[in-house]
Amino acid sequence: MNSAKQILIVDDDTEIRELLQEYLAKAGFAVTTAAEGIEMFQCLNEIVPDLIILDIMMPGDDGFTLCQKIRRDSNVPIIMLTASSDETDRVIGLEIGADDYIAKPFSPRELLARIKALLRRAQFSASSGSRYIHFANWRLDTLKRSLTSQDNEELELSGADYNLLMLFLQHPNQILDRDTISDATRGREALPMERGIDVQLSRLRQRLGDNGKSPKLIKTIRGAGYVLIAEVKHEG
Repeated sequence: MNSAKQILIVDDDTEIRELLQEYLAKAGFAVTTAAEGIEMFQCLNEIVPDLIILDIMMPGDDGFTLCQKIRRDSNVPIIMLTASSDETDRVIGLEIGADDYIAKPFSPRELLARIKALLRRAQFSASSGSRYIHFANWRLDTLKRSLTSQDNEELELSGADYNLLMLFLQHPNQILDRDTISDATRGREALPMERGIDVQLSRLRQRLGDNGKSPKLIKTIRGAGYVLIAEVKHEG
């Protein structure tokens, strides 16, 4: 049985598709490629990828739209490719559920490192022990990657939101600095002036109903980092 991890590359640039397909295949991955959204969904009907590399600028639906559509049904790790040096694209990508991003031109070696880091985190999350984790007024289902409130309202989590929440739940009442958060969720230290972590934290707080101006669940410790103030219990 072929146990190679399956990577789906979606990019309208033929040269980039062929380069990445060859490079990742040599690294031991099974690689499928698509040039745009329609072809991507045709591939998704035939394979279940372990990770998707998704370009932002493409004909038809752009990468942002495709990412949102994927997230309706799947928590597969997504790395977005952006040709823009403006951080806006990166922030938008994280807001809609991408797990990481990399700017063009990029080093295939760096992309490979990002892929391996995301796959390690996905594997760790899938085998993290308990099916249910209780904290504050929430229950996290680690199999479905969903949150249920005390009012039985169920919320689906993106891959990035789930990874960040799991990090806090594994270290409750401990201060986590920005580098620790970035390394655990992206496989690298935070870059100077990077807003991606702030976006992730803000989005997770919103999902948890934690007031951004005076949060009581995920608190900011000025100059030190962030801490989850909660008792955490495991079940199942």
